[in-house]
Parts: sequence; C-alpha cells; structure tokens
Amino acid sequence: MSINRVNISGNLTRDPELRVTGSGTQILSFGVAVNDRRRNPQTGEWEDYPNFVDCVVFGARAEPLSRFLSKGTKVAVEGKLRYSSWESKDGSKRSKLEVVVDEVEFLSSRGQQGGYQQDAGGFQQAGGAQFQQAPSYSAPVAAAPAQFAQQGGFANPAPAPVQAPPSTDVYDEDIPF
Repeated sequence: MSINRVNISGNLTRDPELRVTGSGTQILSFGVAVNDRRRNPQTGEWEDYPNFVDCVVFGARAEPLSRFLSKGTKVAVEGKLRYSSWESKDGSKRSKLEVVVDEVEFLSSRGQQGGYQQDAGGFQQAGGAQFQQAPSYSAPVAAAPAQFAQQGGFANPAPAPVQAPPSTDVYDEDIPF
C-alpha cells in the first residue's frame, strides 16, 4: 500500500495562470513558497530555506479560485503529487513534481494584498460591492459563471450532475476517539 497525500502552507510566488484546454477543461497553475527551517552548522542559528512548489487545479473550481488568489496570498493546500516528464524543444529531458490540488484554504484575507477587505459578513471589494466567501474552497462547482462566458471566455460545458452524499446518523458515541 502507498499513500500519496501532500499538505503544504505558504505564500503564492506568482499570480495564478488560468488556461482552458481544447476540450473545455479549466486548468489553474500557481506556485507556493514553503520554508524548511534548519540550523546553520557554522553559526548555530536557525535559518529558513525556501522550497518552491508548483500546484495545479483542474475543472470547474479553477476559474473561481483564480479570482481570489494572487501573488503573496497565504494558503494551505491539500492534494497529491504528480510526476511529469517531457522532452524540450532542444532535445533535453525535463521533469518536475507538482501538487494536483484537492483543497485550498485561504489563510490571509485579500485585504492584505490590496484587493479586498474582510468585514463581519464576508468580503468588501475596493469599489464597495460586497459578497460572501467561505474560508475554504473544496466543494465542486457545477458550471462556470455565465458572465465569464459572455465576456469572451470559454463556452459553458454541460454541468456534471452533483450527487448529494448519503445521509448517515453519526452520534458522538459512534466516534472511536
């Protein structure tokens, strides 16, 4: 048995890049910087060594996430590692590890990057428009917003049916810890 799960938290190293495949699949790519803390053998002081992790989100969640993420945003990401290898145009072999993201949790408000300010009921845009946003974005979205498609974006694919999880009666006594 093997387990392929990754949990990282850090800051986005660049603005996310949203693209759409020919078949309509949305792909959001971004990088997260995470620090590795080690003691310097010469000075004995603790030092941070940055690691830069490429992350990718597929499907209907990509476009909504791209609106809330920007360079410097602090996030916690959960997903799985994927290894990719290819041959570059000059003939050299290239490879990389990236995280295929299942869940993103926002650890800082957009107000810290200058776009949105969090207040009691949700987020307030600099122009005054207010909207609600949950602190975590892991639920699948059925279809892309119609406004995006009308502004020259991609055509809305047929929404996939979303099944509700079966109801279960779980009581505190049933939990083994």
